[in-house]
Amino acid sequence: MLASVKDREEGGAARVAMSALKGATGPLIGLILLCLFLTFATDKFMSVRNVLNILDQITVLGIMAVGMTLVILIGGIDLAVGSVLALAMMVMGYLSNQLGYPFPIAMVLALLVAAASGAVSGGLITIFKVPAFIATLAMMSVARGLANMITDGQQIVGFPSWFSLLAYNRYGGFLTATVAIMLVVFLLGWLYLRFTRGGRSLYAIGGNPEVARLAGINVSLFTIGVYVVSGLLAGLAGIVLAMRLDSVQPTAGVTYELDTIAAVVIGGTSLSGGKGGVVGTIVGVLIIGVLRNGLNLLGVSPFTQAVVIGVVIALAVGAEAFKKR
Repeated sequence: MLASVKDREEGGAARVAMSALKGATGPLIGLILLCLFLTFATDKFMSVRNVLNILDQITVLGIMAVGMTLVILIGGIDLAVGSVLALAMMVMGYLSNQLGYPFPIAMVLALLVAAASGAVSGGLITIFKVPAFIATLAMMSVARGLANMITDGQQIVGFPSWFSLLAYNRYGGFLTATVAIMLVVFLLGWLYLRFTRGGRSLYAIGGNPEVARLAGINVSLFTIGVYVVSGLLAGLAGIVLAMRLDSVQPTAGVTYELDTIAAVVIGGTSLSGGKGGVVGTIVGVLIIGVLRNGLNLLGVSPFTQAVVIGVVIALAVGAEAFKKR
């Protein structure tokens, strides 16, 4: 009897694992093959130090990608995340270094500004019926302009030592605080989509917004909420990037929105909405991180790297279209 209970528990765990990987098996196989190739192509790739470096390098992208996953799941898009990241960084730096606010308060206010930016995008989409592409494109321009206006385009350097050390001290000899933040965001995103009514509602909205509305789901409220979360996570990613750089500059985050969308799409989340999840996004983030790291180890120029990553994105979208047909 005990054995049967144990078997059922193991079977339940296996079903949860298989459910989590559903839709991400293709990208996962691609990630494994990429790692195998780089292992044989360079002797440095599988070293512990390099693996830890990859984890450190994907923290900003990983945090932003969770928010973008929620947006794309409802059939939306957020082109403003890179600019909102820069705006949050500049707000934090200006409040703490120029106006003398306590640093924790400056961080909280920066996150609130980032969340408010997402709320504006969501309001434009739901209240004024502006297409998501146009609404977030406008917010991208506004947020970047505000980030430059705060210090007239100048960077701010120097933060408390404890803040910068969070990105470099390896607790337990393995994890930095920035990687831990990313993992917590991954976990919360997965739990929300997998086990809550709100997560199921996002899939329903992405599948068919009108049917979701008739089923009693407040589509407008969820849409605004998703863009608020996307903005909030972009702001958090900006704080993490400031930890790594020990400075903030209004030019930070340029083209980050493209990398973020690419990671989500490569991970199997459909651009038309209703399909995908955080597990696939994690795989997509790792693919981009491993690919960039491997190309650097192989001495490939940054210009060629851009071409390679563009090809990978095109193949991922093409594969999705082929599966639909």
